[in-house]
Amino acid sequence: MAFTRATGKHRRPSRVHRGTAKAAGVAALTTTGVIGSLSAPALAAGPAAAQTGLTPVISMGDEVAARVDAQASAQHEAAREAAQAAAREAAEEAARERAAEEAAKAREAEERAAREAERKRLNTFVSPIAGSYVSTGYLSGGAVWSSGTHTGVDFHAASGTPVLSVGMGTVVEAGWGGAYGNQVVIRMHDGTYTQYGHLSSVGVSVGQQVTPGLQIGVSGATGNVTGAHLHFEARTTAEYGSDIDPVAYLRAHGANV
Repeated sequence: MAFTRATGKHRRPSRVHRGTAKAAGVAALTTTGVIGSLSAPALAAGPAAAQTGLTPVISMGDEVAARVDAQASAQHEAAREAAQAAAREAAEEAARERAAEEAAKAREAEERAAREAERKRLNTFVSPIAGSYVSTGYLSGGAVWSSGTHTGVDFHAASGTPVLSVGMGTVVEAGWGGAYGNQVVIRMHDGTYTQYGHLSSVGVSVGQQVTPGLQIGVSGATGNVTGAHLHFEARTTAEYGSDIDPVAYLRAHGANV
């Protein structure tokens, strides 16, 4: 008996046809939102995502971005700290320079003050006998003086009392001076001359530079005297007879006599 192949609406769909129809149905359901609303979590966790490799790529991108951000932040912080350090160094250098300038100005002021004090000291005269007084005045009369008057002044001084240069100058005579006994004559820095007579000993030599208050000898009673004292003269030249008032001369130069 021969069989005939079923056809028409009673024919069973082939396997390929069934698979195609099933896929189309799933697509239709997805389009309508049925599967999208009911099964989205399951599908998201399904093998399709793993097979595409999207999740590892996204994770790797986040890590790279995080590293880039961290590096950029570190670089920014380093730049900020470097800028702050440079600013601090500049401020410190400026402070050091100001301090150096102020110290230099202070030293200059001190040196200027010291020079001024030394200039004043060298230009201010002192008494030839410290703490003494005039016992015989200038131009006093009497037979004891060859000119008839006293050409200088006598300072009270016991024998051996230090005799001082009244100011700055150069020794032009040092030794025996006849009636003046042992004497010292000094050319002062202003061109005038001072004489110190009747010394028991001389402590300087010709050509020596002297300053105010320097000891040049000790008082005594050598030469034409009646007792120990210091004969002091101020002159316009080194020669006898050019005398001027010794007390006025000393006071004019700042000496307290």
